[in-house]
Amino acid sequence: QVQLVESGGGLVQAGGSLRLSCAASGRTFSDYAMGWFRQAPGKEREFVAAISWSGGVRNYADSVKGRFTISRDNAKNTVYLQMSSLNSEDTAVYYCASPRGSFSGAYTESNQYDFWGQGTQVTVSS
Repeated sequence: QVQLVESGGGLVQAGGSLRLSCAASGRTFSDYAMGWFRQAPGKEREFVAAISWSGGVRNYADSVKGRFTISRDNAKNTVYLQMSSLNSEDTAVYYCASPRGSFSGAYTESNQYDFWGQGTQVTVSS
């Protein structure tokens, strides 16, 4: 059974940084792409960043380009989201996700993902 567990969320001041982690288990982590999504109160879940199984392909939402970096450590079965220059619009619950199939690429649509973590809250105070 695939399990994804996020950590690293919290309260941070505007302009600050946080690093989120997502630990995966239940299958060979290095065979699958990973993604980060977020959902703010009253809004739909939105794509943040994704990384291919090898790490060679990375995609970002326009709203986070240049501020967020997705990376993965296949030896540790973990994907990271380094967030900097945070602002109040980044406040949301952040979820990591992984697709059922092993395909190349870094997917940007939530319907391309089958497994989801429970989420971690990020709150940016102004």
